[in-house]
Amino acid sequence: MSYALELKDLRKSFGKTEIIRGCNLAVHAGERVAIIGPNGAGKSTLFNLMSGRFEPTSGDVMLNGQRINGKKPYEINRLGLSRSFQITNIFPKLSVFENLRCAVLWSLGYRYTFFKFLADLHDANGRAVELMEMIGLDRKRDVLAMNLTYAEQRALEIGITIGGGAEVILLDEPTAGMSQSETTRFIKLIKAVTVGKTLLTVEHDMGVVFGLADRIAVLVYGEILAFDTPDAVRANAKVQEAYLGSSAADAQGGH
Repeated sequence: MSYALELKDLRKSFGKTEIIRGCNLAVHAGERVAIIGPNGAGKSTLFNLMSGRFEPTSGDVMLNGQRINGKKPYEINRLGLSRSFQITNIFPKLSVFENLRCAVLWSLGYRYTFFKFLADLHDANGRAVELMEMIGLDRKRDVLAMNLTYAEQRALEIGITIGGGAEVILLDEPTAGMSQSETTRFIKLIKAVTVGKTLLTVEHDMGVVFGLADRIAVLVYGEILAFDTPDAVRANAKVQEAYLGSSAADAQGGH
């Protein structure tokens, strides 16, 4: 069976220190998966392995059945996997519209066409407008990205992430630094714009995790301790002992 994203005995060492220790994970197309774990568990390293920033020491990363080990991040992106980062990654001196138009060019078939005027690329312009409306920034079309609020910048980054047409989306702590009300709105946005896509997210807010994920992978010391539904993970004694503790009870009370 081919999965949207699959990790096979994935390992990553830095010198003599093994950070990822034989991870196995199989994510179905259209599934929303949250990766949780204590600080130092290897969550960011795992994302870096999936997106091509790091190359595995051993094991495989499979995207739609294709091995992507050793490929550059941009090559992996063109194969259908896109990632956002903990730190907002946008073009600060371009407008909202210009940021989104840049994001859609490659997926629409525009490569290195220096002789074309961007204003004449009606399909790219139209797609950028659609994305603006999806992420709720249509009224900020001509505002420079650097002048948006933090939550708006994160929304713009989501638009850029999905603008390339990727079917597998990696979000690294998407709600970090947001207020409770901003987080609530942002989770609704994520759900709306990732319909039909495969989503993996690293997140510390247990309320977000239990409210968003179809399944939860618990990473502890570089190994997957559990991978199951939110209810099953919440009830898992090993998970509670290793990580969740009172956070699970708090999340259960809030949902």
